[in-house]
Amino acid sequence: KLHGDALLKGIQAMGLETFGDLRHKMNNVLGVVIPNGVNGDQVRKLMLEDFGIEIGTSFGPLHGKVWRIGTMGYNARKDCVMQTLSALEAVLNYLKFTTTQGAAMQAAWDHYRTEATL
Repeated sequence: KLHGDALLKGIQAMGLETFGDLRHKMNNVLGVVIPNGVNGDQVRKLMLEDFGIEIGTSFGPLHGKVWRIGTMGYNARKDCVMQTLSALEAVLNYLKFTTTQGAAMQAAWDHYRTEATL
């Protein structure tokens, strides 16, 4: 739950929309609406090739409309969440979808600092 919520805070700080009712959000997978004008498959390709990070696509009528970003198993770690947010922000900015530089990382880190027991 800690890592899923940190990812959510970062995604929201980037100005991205989540898919579905957050009251029913799973802790280990977050659906993110692909912004208009952004090629979701290109984002996935750049994240994998340039950062070694794989995010999922959706199937059926949601294909090309929603990414699935997981925080489970090995990826249920603070460093993985922070790297994923940083890479996604960099790729989106590269593709001319403007985000506030560092906002996602700051929001996730703030969440970790206030919610985690060290």
